[in-house]
Amino acid sequence: MDSFHPPVAGIVHQASGSTVRLRPVAEDDLAMLRRFAVEPGLIGLDWAGFRDAAAPARRFAEDGYLGERTGGLIVQVEPAADAPAGYLSYFQGQYGGRAPYWEIGIVLLPEWRGQGIGWRAQALLCDYLFSHTPAQRIQASTRAENAAEQRSLEKAGFQLEGVVRACEFRAGAWRDGWLYSRLRDDPSPL
Repeated sequence: MDSFHPPVAGIVHQASGSTVRLRPVAEDDLAMLRRFAVEPGLIGLDWAGFRDAAAPARRFAEDGYLGERTGGLIVQVEPAADAPAGYLSYFQGQYGGRAPYWEIGIVLLPEWRGQGIGWRAQALLCDYLFSHTPAQRIQASTRAENAAEQRSLEKAGFQLEGVVRACEFRAGAWRDGWLYSRLRDDPSPL
């Protein structure tokens, strides 16, 4: 599957007087990515312990977070802020045969949660991936206790597929995950 490279201007959705923009990671964004690695609780329910704070800079130097099979984009809200509101990740997986899919994830800084930014950003990324790669499927997972992300995924056009039992070790225990998907032929909410 070919790599994709969003234009510098970004991928945009306007609604309710604000614009949600996805754009490539810039060097100034590395401070936020380092915070996600070392600040307990900043990413919410998905905190999995301390991570290498230098990893974001190494990844940025390697490919600017725009790899062929894995990468990420910055979520920005305008005109409210020049600083990033969060980060969207994507990676390519493959089920049997030659059926690649994308798995996406999002983390917003606390001050940007609950404003409809997350679902719009995830929907923008799905539309972009379906437009520029041949993938038939995009999937995302969340936890049973993360009702906000469940609502966000559903607004972004995802459907709940089921529970993946004991798929993640977090906070001292194995946790179930909820698996959602959006297929190429599913309607876009944007």
